[in-house]
Amino acid sequence: MGRALQIYSYLPPSVRSIGASIQGARLRAWRYGSNTEELVAKALERDHWSSEQWATWQKRRLHDLLHRAVTSVPYYRSLWADRRRRGDHSSWEELENWPILEKESLRANPTAFLADDVGVRFMKQVHTSGTTGTSLDLWRSRNTEREWYALFEARCRSWHGVSRHDRWAILGGQLVTPVRQRRPPFWVWNAALKQLYMSSYHLAPDLLPHYLEALKNYRISYLLGYPSALYELALEALRSKSRDLRMSVVLANAEPVFDYQRQAIEEAFQCPVRETYGMAEIAAAASECEQGQLHLWPEVAWIEVFTDVGRLTKGSSGDLICTGLLNADMPLIRYRIGDRVSVPEANTACSCGRALPALASVEGRTDDTLYTTDGRRVGRLDPAFKSQLPIREAQIIQETLDRVRVRYVPTSEFNQAVTRSITERLQARLGPLEVILERVDEVPRTSNGKFRAVVCNLPTELKESLRQAVA
Repeated sequence: MGRALQIYSYLPPSVRSIGASIQGARLRAWRYGSNTEELVAKALERDHWSSEQWATWQKRRLHDLLHRAVTSVPYYRSLWADRRRRGDHSSWEELENWPILEKESLRANPTAFLADDVGVRFMKQVHTSGTTGTSLDLWRSRNTEREWYALFEARCRSWHGVSRHDRWAILGGQLVTPVRQRRPPFWVWNAALKQLYMSSYHLAPDLLPHYLEALKNYRISYLLGYPSALYELALEALRSKSRDLRMSVVLANAEPVFDYQRQAIEEAFQCPVRETYGMAEIAAAASECEQGQLHLWPEVAWIEVFTDVGRLTKGSSGDLICTGLLNADMPLIRYRIGDRVSVPEANTACSCGRALPALASVEGRTDDTLYTTDGRRVGRLDPAFKSQLPIREAQIIQETLDRVRVRYVPTSEFNQAVTRSITERLQARLGPLEVILERVDEVPRTSNGKFRAVVCNLPTELKESLRQAVA
């Protein structure tokens, strides 16, 4: 792969686009088939199922999945055999009797999670590096892949009046252009998927105008990408007063969407921003409707949410534990995703008319929550940067229990009063701790180009002891 990337980086841009289109044709054949429109129509019909209909459907699917896992999947078959030898006769039919699955177990032996009757050479292998650089190997059948993309077509595109047949652009973490390159194009055109794939690694101030010009030249209808990257693009559109970049919708993925980002993106592209949530494991998924409600996709997962002291109560936040229902060939049962979510205080009907269950918000990775001296875990801290503070972006890093560092990229209006304001806002939320402000030209991204607004560098042992102290 390293040699292939090296060769690719020296290809002319037109040849790169041809290569992207060939790969796009392969992906299209896997993702879509003659039954795609039928799958999409059925998904849209299920949007209006009652909670009773969903409960019946999920329980039946869950039972079938658990039975397949305990009889046909080596990892789980061995787990339950060991339990029986130890005299544990709890029923596999009850989900609460299954242990929490941590990522390390999946990472250590991924093929043990494949059912006996599948052949990996007939499946699509997905390799993900993860936000923190820890890799996973996963496999999906063609049927699973098509069901997944039909749900995306229904609940991400169709809800907002676009389809896979429209011309669209994505700002993502693939190295479609060599990092050393300083002249456009910073993108490749994937004709098979009608996709303009734009590099998220070249969003420097002097290069941003080229991106806006490409959106016009390729007649892009809608955008998808990291909110942090879309935000940079939006700021340039606002700075240059571009008013001819009207999109149908902007779909945000892979990172939480902060209010300041949403406001700038909506103003720049004169359209709504809609949040989406998912991951390579297909262990959970959600998307935002036109009324701003984040709806779960019940076909994808059985969801549990836990605080440090047990099951979640309404109106609070906790760790997401998922049992994937879509990929029965590689079942992940009670899998700890590594994300924190908050649940609405009440199950009120959404004014969009859909009866899908809801999340209040996705707060981000569990690794990216901060700890206070009294043991609290504090997640989403973007309110500390609201009220039009003169900063382009900021990252909060917890270095010790009583010290955080704030890396920030200022605008020309930044002054000393702003530093006091940031300090006061963080101390109001985290308590009397030291706040170090560090001015930077750019907040570093992860290896796959994602922006982490909050980073906790406390030792794992300390975080665990704080959790236990609260419990």
